[in-house]
Amino acid sequence: MAEQESLEFGKADFVLMDTVTMPEFMANLRLRFEKGRIYTFIGEVVVSVNPYKNLNIYGRDTIEQYRGRELYERPPHLFAIADAAYKAMKRRSKDTCIVISGESGAGKTEASKYIMHYIAAITNPGQRAEVERVKNILLKSNCVLEAFGNAKTNRNDNSSRFGKYMDINFDFKGDPIGGHINNYLLEKMNKKEKKEGFSFFHSPCLKLLFVQLLQGGSDQMLRSLHLQKDASAYSYISPGAQIKCSINDGAEFKAVADAMKVIGFKQEEIQTVYKIVAAILHLGNLKFSVDGDTPVIENSKVVSIIADLLSTKSDMVEKALLFRTVATGRDVIDKQHTEQEATYGRDAFAKAIYERLFAWIVTHINDVIEVKNYDTTVHGKNTVIGVLDIYGFEIFDNNSFEQFCINYCNEKLQQLFIQLVLKQEQEEYQREGIPWKHIDYFNNQVIVDLVEQQHKGIISILDDACMNVGKVTDEMFLEALNNKLGKHAHFSSRKLCATDKTLEFDRDFRIKHYAGDVIYSVTGFIDKNKDTLFQDFKRLMYNSSNPVLKMMWPEGKLSITEVTKRPLTAATLFKNSMIALVDNLASKEPYYVRCIKPNDKKSPQLFDEERCRHQVEYLGLLENVRVRRAGFAYRQTYEKFLHRYKMISEFTWPNHDLPSDKDAVKKLIECHGFQHDVAYGKTKIFIRTPRTLFTLEELHAKMLVRIVLFLQKVWRGTLARLRYKRTKAALTILKYYRRYKVKSYIQEVARRFHNVRQMKDYGKHVQWPTPPKVLRRFEEPVELMQVFCGRWRAGELIRSVPPEVLPQLRAKVAAMEVLKGHRADIGLQRAWEGNYIALVSTSEVISRVAGDKYMNVLFSCHVRKVNRFNKVEDRAIFITDRHLYKMDPMKQYKVMKTIPLYNLVGLSVSNGKDQLVVFHTKDNKDLIVCLFSKEPSNDSRIGELVGVLASHFKRSKRTLQVSVTNPVQCSLHGRKCTVSVETKINQSQPDFTKHRSGFILCVPGN
Repeated sequence: MAEQESLEFGKADFVLMDTVTMPEFMANLRLRFEKGRIYTFIGEVVVSVNPYKNLNIYGRDTIEQYRGRELYERPPHLFAIADAAYKAMKRRSKDTCIVISGESGAGKTEASKYIMHYIAAITNPGQRAEVERVKNILLKSNCVLEAFGNAKTNRNDNSSRFGKYMDINFDFKGDPIGGHINNYLLEKMNKKEKKEGFSFFHSPCLKLLFVQLLQGGSDQMLRSLHLQKDASAYSYISPGAQIKCSINDGAEFKAVADAMKVIGFKQEEIQTVYKIVAAILHLGNLKFSVDGDTPVIENSKVVSIIADLLSTKSDMVEKALLFRTVATGRDVIDKQHTEQEATYGRDAFAKAIYERLFAWIVTHINDVIEVKNYDTTVHGKNTVIGVLDIYGFEIFDNNSFEQFCINYCNEKLQQLFIQLVLKQEQEEYQREGIPWKHIDYFNNQVIVDLVEQQHKGIISILDDACMNVGKVTDEMFLEALNNKLGKHAHFSSRKLCATDKTLEFDRDFRIKHYAGDVIYSVTGFIDKNKDTLFQDFKRLMYNSSNPVLKMMWPEGKLSITEVTKRPLTAATLFKNSMIALVDNLASKEPYYVRCIKPNDKKSPQLFDEERCRHQVEYLGLLENVRVRRAGFAYRQTYEKFLHRYKMISEFTWPNHDLPSDKDAVKKLIECHGFQHDVAYGKTKIFIRTPRTLFTLEELHAKMLVRIVLFLQKVWRGTLARLRYKRTKAALTILKYYRRYKVKSYIQEVARRFHNVRQMKDYGKHVQWPTPPKVLRRFEEPVELMQVFCGRWRAGELIRSVPPEVLPQLRAKVAAMEVLKGHRADIGLQRAWEGNYIALVSTSEVISRVAGDKYMNVLFSCHVRKVNRFNKVEDRAIFITDRHLYKMDPMKQYKVMKTIPLYNLVGLSVSNGKDQLVVFHTKDNKDLIVCLFSKEPSNDSRIGELVGVLASHFKRSKRTLQVSVTNPVQCSLHGRKCTVSVETKINQSQPDFTKHRSGFILCVPGN
């Protein structure tokens, strides 16, 4: 059962029709054609309808879809049959063949080309050069044989006028290694055809190569062949008919020339071919007349052209055309032709030249592709796939000798087809142990015998008539048929059935073929059956100086007196070739392609039902369906049946636990109640009616949706779990990697700071390692660690400092924190005495502040102050841990003013080297002073004062605001003013002067 095609496209296999009737068959064929499905199965037979348009179903993607697949696995296609034949050949080492049949225009030639391309595409995966060469030659040979053997007709632009059987040889690996072509060129003519508008070989038609040569040949080539591009100038090319020249003719001519080179034709051989074709065209233009009793050629110039092209002498050509050499005993005389005999002899000569040329081309191709030096003991068995592309059954208004032979050929093939199909069916039933019942079918052996039987058949009677001495006419032949076959059930004529007015007296006879009744006209049977070519033409060609032409006519070597053996007739030769062909096909496993022409207008939309029904009848397709459906419409192996339908039963899905696949299939069928419509073979199940199969398909389609959803769910869950596991694994790896990086960082820090306790600077010179990226989000802790390290180092340094120096150290640190970056000279490099007045007079000062109950003296120094009355005086400041005292050193350090330290809110100093200090108080009674010392005079005590007070306030957990500006802002009893600093060169000591905005402190400039 073909997959992936719903019933909207019709039934993919005619075997599955509900009833085997012609209306249902035609309805299904029409539906599939209209839906663009040109291929349909009948079991293992492909029915192909010509689409008359290009379809995108032959590309590489399509080839891969059918490669190695079973027939039922994919929709119907030529590739399915080609692959089945190839698999049977390769797997079972069995010779196979593909028989392609159908009438002219049904698409047989295209089908054979697609099959060849498929086989070429799937073979030689190793790209061996020799195999590629053989494949290329096999493909190119199609192009050459089409050009020489096909014709443009009223019914078909590429009508195959010959039958072709190609054997492709394969080695044990399944690669093509050679081949062989048999051709069945069957086109005859008689003396009367010329009068009826004879065109070359098949009325009305023209050989493809003739038009291609005229349209595609270069001007230089045509001049050398004495030809012109106007095809209507040549009487052999459809006189009186409209000639359709395609724009592709030139390209096709070049393709044929290239293909001949690839195949192995030499340049001089190709040139000879062109000369022969040109000579045939010129022969058709010869005109005969009678001068008295003597026949003459009116256009004798053409004779010289023909002689030149055929490499012979013009007088010999003229003699062969006008005279016939006859032997009477020992005497040899030249018998003069009548005008009618000369014309007939010319046409027979032209036809014979073309036949010999075609046969020579086929022989040349066979020589090139023939399997050489193949030893089965070394290389393995040589197997074969045969491809037969042959003319189909023909019924015309006027059926002559050609149609008789063609229809005989189809009778032989139909007989083989039915026999092989029946044989295959019967053998399969016997293998599977299924009872075989007799099938009624039309056995056409009786018609085959009517034609070919020795001494009694039509061909024997025709040969006897041709061998009779004296003048034998077609009417005499018909009389012999009436006498010998008058009682045959499948033969009739007007004499035997006088009331049948469809038959003409002394002209027509009827044969009841399997495809229908055909009326044949005996006119021309005698002439077409004889070897009517005069011996003079054979000797003329043998004596040609062209070696190729000479080779084509070996019998011309004999003289007129030596030619004694009568050659076989055309009908006997054809019969022998058909018998050999059928015997060859019978030895192989056959596959069939039946081609149907949907209409005569070459339209891709038109389906002519009457036309198609006629072809279905004479192809025997309905008979084929009946044979195939004898008893059972469908059969399949248990394994493959389970593989497709096991999901519709709980006992078989996903796998069964029964003893065998056969038991599992039985259980599945019984579950759905189909046990009365099936039979069980040894390896296959047989289903009787298509309805059961369609029901199984519907159940399969419904369950498939559920299974797909289930698989999607499971697969999505699997993907989610895989993603989770990958994410978890990644996070675990990341965690351990981060640990590793952090641990490595800590270890590196520990390594660098391992001996810091023994270092003089406690590791101050050691550079911290760069933190890893993982610690970037922990920047603060890392910095904090560095701070802790610095504090530890500071603590270690502090521990090494004596206790009595610690207050001074704390004061310096406090001064640095406040003034660093604001003042250049802080005084950190010198020792800070603190109580500078004590160096001069300690007792007087202590007695003045005896009631202060202070603990420590923070700072004391002589200063110069200015008050709100602009009065500048020298004073001293004495600062304890409780008060700031302003004293007058001139009055034994009398206390002039006391400021509690809790009332002090801030200090302001300038950013220069001066000693300006402003003490800011809560009551806005700021104290403006300038520190100075006599010994040494250049000591800067601003840093010491700021550091001592800042350290004290810090220990007291109070805030002291220190401002470094110039000018300094201050408040004197609520009045805002500024104190700025200026440098004067001649100034010996700092001094305050009045200014409109406040005061100016003038300091020495040196």
